[in-house]
Amino acid sequence: MVLTWIYSSFNSSMPTLFRTNCPTAAQSVNQGRQEGRQEGSHHQQRLCDDFRTKCFTATQSVNQGRQEGKQEGRQGSPPAETLSKTKKKRKEKKGNQSIQERRRRRRRMVRKDLSEIKNKIKRQEVYLKRKKEKEKEKFERKLQRRKEAEELGDAAPPKQVPKTLDSLREADNTTVEANDHEVIADEEDDEFAPFFSGEKKPKIMITTRPRPSGKLFNFIADLMLLVPNSFFYRRKSYTLDEIQGWAAKKEFTHLIVLGEKNKVVNQLLLTHLPKGPTALFKVSSVKHHDDIRGHANSSFHLPEIILNRFTTRVGHRVGRFLGSLYEHNPEFRGRNVVTFHNQRDFIFVRHHRYMFADTGKKAKLHEIGPRFTLKLKWLMAGKFDTQHGEYEWIHKRKEMETSRRRFAL
Repeated sequence: MVLTWIYSSFNSSMPTLFRTNCPTAAQSVNQGRQEGRQEGSHHQQRLCDDFRTKCFTATQSVNQGRQEGKQEGRQGSPPAETLSKTKKKRKEKKGNQSIQERRRRRRRMVRKDLSEIKNKIKRQEVYLKRKKEKEKEKFERKLQRRKEAEELGDAAPPKQVPKTLDSLREADNTTVEANDHEVIADEEDDEFAPFFSGEKKPKIMITTRPRPSGKLFNFIADLMLLVPNSFFYRRKSYTLDEIQGWAAKKEFTHLIVLGEKNKVVNQLLLTHLPKGPTALFKVSSVKHHDDIRGHANSSFHLPEIILNRFTTRVGHRVGRFLGSLYEHNPEFRGRNVVTFHNQRDFIFVRHHRYMFADTGKKAKLHEIGPRFTLKLKWLMAGKFDTQHGEYEWIHKRKEMETSRRRFAL
């Protein structure tokens, strides 16, 4: 009983003691905190004041030094006129030096090989500068040659022949000279002689491969403008042998079969009926009549034919084959001209209308279209027959294209 009374009395007295002592401890802690804050703020203010005073003194000393330097410069400085002259001279010297340095740098960059310039933009700039300088030098040499030719007159040196792949062409045994009697006799008796003499009129049938695309018909329409007396027939399911036989019975003289790849014209098969020959051409760089900007319209007159630069025996045969598509009785009133221009075995086909100038020496050309390029793949002696046909000439790329200066046509 005694122990329980003591424990209970002790518990009852503890909260009163704790309550009485806690306020005094909390007050002392708060007072200590406030005093610490006040001391910290006073210390910060002292540091800021010291820094401000130091900065103010430093700026004062700097300003005094500047003013003293200005006064000394004003006292010992020359007049404004002499200053302006000296400044101009210095600028001129600097400008001259900078121009000379730039020129030296340009010369160094021009002399430097393009492969050594790693920056792509700089390399392109140097290349364009070189190109412009070369063109300028070439133009100056041309003017100088003109002046010399005018001064010397008949005693002037002959004109220089430009060095191109055509002028540097390798000699070929099959090259035909202008007055080769053997070639002239052969051409008078070949399959195309009646067309060139006017005894026979060409009649051309045009067809396509099986299931052609709609875009192929645009080229067919242009081809019918280019080649007069031509007629289009749908291929349907007929074979080429059946078409050749039927066309020969209907008195067609030529058969044109067009092929395509990815809806673009890429082949032209040309057959002379009824016995051949047959040629296969690759077609490229096609530009339709409507796609030529500012094109002229065809007047349906019989055009003049130009067969240009067919120099070999094969070239003569191909040129006469293409020329047999037209009547050689042109209507000059229409002023239409069709050109087959051979250059490096590529045959460029163009259709123009010409108009003479007032002087009558020069003519202006107005393109009608279409425009495309042909390249001969093979030439067969008879009709189209892949099994038993005899080839007169076949383009073999690995054997024939060993040199860029060797051409077949």
